[in-house]
Amino acid sequence: MDRKSGLASELGIRILSTERIDDRWFIEAGGQTAGRCPDSGKISSDRHSWHIRRLQDLPAHGATVTLKLRLSRWRCGNKVCERQTFVEQLPRLAAPLARRTRRAAELVHLFGHGVGGRLAERLLKRIGLPASDDTILRHLKRKARARRPETSIRVIGIDDWAWRKGCTYGTIVVDLERREVIDILPERSAEGTAHWLKQHPEIEIISRDRCSSFAQGGREGAPQARQICRSLPHFAEPSRGHSSPTQPHGRLVNSRFAAGIERRR
Repeated sequence: MDRKSGLASELGIRILSTERIDDRWFIEAGGQTAGRCPDSGKISSDRHSWHIRRLQDLPAHGATVTLKLRLSRWRCGNKVCERQTFVEQLPRLAAPLARRTRRAAELVHLFGHGVGGRLAERLLKRIGLPASDDTILRHLKRKARARRPETSIRVIGIDDWAWRKGCTYGTIVVDLERREVIDILPERSAEGTAHWLKQHPEIEIISRDRCSSFAQGGREGAPQARQICRSLPHFAEPSRGHSSPTQPHGRLVNSRFAAGIERRR
């Protein structure tokens, strides 16, 4: 019990009660006795009201764990602060507006990156951490967006992929140097491709198939880039594939693209 209390205090919470109902664990916890305003930085212990937040945590012996947090909404002591009240945040426990703890979200990301959406959904449900394939894909895209500002995109591959095979197609954009999917566009069109490329003026080389819409989009959105016409391997659909769209195909794309560059020199 002391170990649990120590861990809870490190995360900024106090365990109030635990209860098991059927195959689920419910842990009720409270926050701190004071909070710091995110705008003014002033510490306040003047409670305005209560705020209930529910988070999915790591499973316990295969049973789903829900963390029910009873957090305080504080009044800011700075009279000129525009934020009159604020809810205490627990950055070590969970991100703002998140529905999972950080450690549970990291596990969802690892499963999704390793095996893809549908298979990760089945595996996570089996271990007691249920998440839909759409949620898993959102985690992957959120991680990709967080990493993107740190590096510039120089060489990309563009291809179409099926939201629904034979009916609806989108566009997949791959960083061929880092072997990872950058973005998935909702449609396959010259306008959509051009709009995306205009937001990335640092792109120097575009590898694409012979689709006229990709060629036109490249000319309009990235006139400075060199276009190389070739076929990319078909990527496994993230929600259906048995493997991650960022892994073995990335190595294949990169090696074939490098070989194509050498032949053109």
